[in-house]
Amino acid sequence: MRYPLAMAARRFLPVLLALGLGALSGMGCTSIEGARLARGGSQALDRGDAEQAVSLLEQAAQLEPDAAPILNNLGIAYLAAGRPLQAELAFERAVALDCSHQPAQRNLRALRDEPRHESVARQSTP
Repeated sequence: MRYPLAMAARRFLPVLLALGLGALSGMGCTSIEGARLARGGSQALDRGDAEQAVSLLEQAAQLEPDAAPILNNLGIAYLAAGRPLQAELAFERAVALDCSHQPAQRNLRALRDEPRHESVARQSTP
């Protein structure tokens, strides 16, 4: 007994794969690279390497300019690197992009409430 659906799938599988892979190669690479850079930046923050975190997260933010979590973590990296003005801008952008992103809201509020920017409660985004 032959299964018509299975036969049709076998016949069109190469075409479907080609279309699917073509779509993936055209749209997802930036997101994948942005996610890789963001993960590396977060890991650098965890290690205490603020400058490396800033570098990687800036690259991630260039690839994913509308990603509030990346901008929030970039703000944290700027703070760790002693750059509170850039941190504030990153937090502001994250909140502007996603007004419900609570970690960025809390970080921005804490930064503005802390006159010397020393003891800001830095809440990263996983």
